[in-house]
Amino acid sequence: MERRLFIAGAIASGAAVIASKSVFATSDSAAMKGDFPAINKSKDEWRRLLGELQYQVLFEESTERPWSSPLNDEKRAGTYICSACYLPMFLSETKFDSGTGWPSFYQAIESNVASKRDWKLILPRTEYHCARCGGHQGHVFDDGPRPTGQRWCNNGVALQFVADGEPLPELRV
Repeated sequence: MERRLFIAGAIASGAAVIASKSVFATSDSAAMKGDFPAINKSKDEWRRLLGELQYQVLFEESTERPWSSPLNDEKRAGTYICSACYLPMFLSETKFDSGTGWPSFYQAIESNVASKRDWKLILPRTEYHCARCGGHQGHVFDDGPRPTGQRWCNNGVALQFVADGEPLPELRV
C-alpha cells in the first residue's frame, strides 16, 4: 500500500512540475525572430510605455473583460498589430465574430506568433504571444470557422488596428 502511495505521489509531483513549465509549441521560434529586429525591454520599460491594462494583459498575462474592446466592432480592412512593439499579428480578412466578447481571428500571421502550453485553468490551453516582444495576446482554440478551424481569441488591448491606406508604425526598438 505504501508503495502505491509513493508512486501516486511521484506521478502527481511530476505532473505539477510539468504543468509549471512553459512548453513552446513552436520549435522554430528562434528562426521566427530572425525575420524582424529583436526587442528586449524590461518590464519596467514596458510599464512606462503602455497603459496599465495593456501592461497587465501583455506582460502579466491578465485578461480584459469580454465585450470591452472597441475592436470587437471593427469592420474595416486593415492590419491588427501588437500594441507593445507594433508587429503585425492579424489581417482583417481573418477576423470573425465568435460571440465570445473578444476579437477573434481564424488565422494569425504565422511567423509573428509564438505559443506555449498554459495550465492556469487546470486543463491545457495553447497561449500565444507576439514572437518579437513576448507580449501575451490570447489563446487559440480548435472551434473556429473554416478554412483553419481555429479561433485565435485575442485581448483587444493587446492589439491596435491600422486601416488599409494608413502606414503601419515603425517597429518599436
